[in-house]
Amino acid sequence: MLLERLRALGLAGTELARARAGTIRLKLLKIGAVVLRNTRRIQLRLSSSYPDQRLFGQVDHALGSG
Repeated sequence: MLLERLRALGLAGTELARARAGTIRLKLLKIGAVVLRNTRRIQLRLSSSYPDQRLFGQVDHALGSG
C-alpha cells in the first residue's frame, strides 16, 4: 500500500511511474546513505556516485519534503 501511494504521488511523471514494487524498492529504498539527525530535521546524505540522485530529488520534492 505504501509503495502504491509512493508511485501515485511521488513517482508520477518519472521513469518509475509504472514500475513494479521490487524495482522501486531497489532504486529508491535500498540505498546507502548517512542519516544526520538534530532537533529540527533529518538529513539524508547520499553517495556522490548514487546513479538515481536526480530521481530521488524529484520524488522528495513531489512529496513535499524539498
